[in-house]
Amino acid sequence: MIQAPTRSFALAIDPTRPPAGLERAVYAIGNFDGVHRGHAAVIARTQALAAQRDAPAAVLTFEPHPADYFAGRPMVFRLTPLPIKARIFRSLGLAGAAALTFDAALAGLTAEEFIDQALVARLGVGAVVVGQDFHFGRARGGAPDDLVHAGARLGFAVDVIEKVEAPIDGRAEVVSSSAIRRALERGDVEAAARGLGRDYVVAGIVAPGQRIGRQLGVPTANLALEPTNRLAFGVYAVRAAVGGRTYGGVASFGVRPTVNSGAPLLEVHLFDFSGDLYGQEMEVAFLARLREERKFASLDALKAAMADDLARARDVVAARKFGDSGQII
Repeated sequence: MIQAPTRSFALAIDPTRPPAGLERAVYAIGNFDGVHRGHAAVIARTQALAAQRDAPAAVLTFEPHPADYFAGRPMVFRLTPLPIKARIFRSLGLAGAAALTFDAALAGLTAEEFIDQALVARLGVGAVVVGQDFHFGRARGGAPDDLVHAGARLGFAVDVIEKVEAPIDGRAEVVSSSAIRRALERGDVEAAARGLGRDYVVAGIVAPGQRIGRQLGVPTANLALEPTNRLAFGVYAVRAAVGGRTYGGVASFGVRPTVNSGAPLLEVHLFDFSGDLYGQEMEVAFLARLREERKFASLDALKAAMADDLARARDVVAARKFGDSGQII
């Protein structure tokens, strides 16, 4: 389950002064959507620099995604909304994270104003780590060299790193959030997991449904994902955390063409569970795609396909040998 950060991890949303515990911290700056293997390497670099300086290591990120702000509406297929992102940051051993609201005021800051107001006044950075293609400030007017010069003047260090390659299947590859999104859009959750360094995870509140699964002998917990989520429709082997326990399961994501044409919905059947989950928060990790979503000629045909889905999903879950930790990340 997604939990509030512990005392060892500080999540500061729109801080106006350096957050407690993150004074003179070394900050990696970026959107970090997915917190994938490439991001993890940047964070490791940040932690190494922080250790050299005997300072906390943290990240600076932005909400909503800047592309959403400039579009005037949600449009980015977010891999990790802030609560999940914070959980991952904490799991990587960071001391904390700061999230600044990306709005007209922030977007309107010049590069110099962003440094003075955001990095120095609000965060009190001791050092920053950015990629070589990092641009910031109004109209993306600031570049890494501007940070280097400002840091020398204002008393903070700047580490500019090149594109990070991460080991995937024995090869060094540049990992990107865009490539992971494309993998999910075609239903290849295993390729997405290789880039992420962990299974793709979604979270939501279990809501009442039409109870069609129950009528077919496969009761489900229903989650409405973000409208911008573009995971391929289909049936997946999953594991889920809810109520302090972890379960294997099978999930269908789509519009249920055999019984109803409606908004996309994630329907999760938990193995070896009985009870009421309405109103509870659930995390779901996708292990493998079993098949695409199809319209069956009858409910009997759908029921037969679901029986096959259940058997195949149990095999996938058993092969992964997960324990009951009560949480996914």
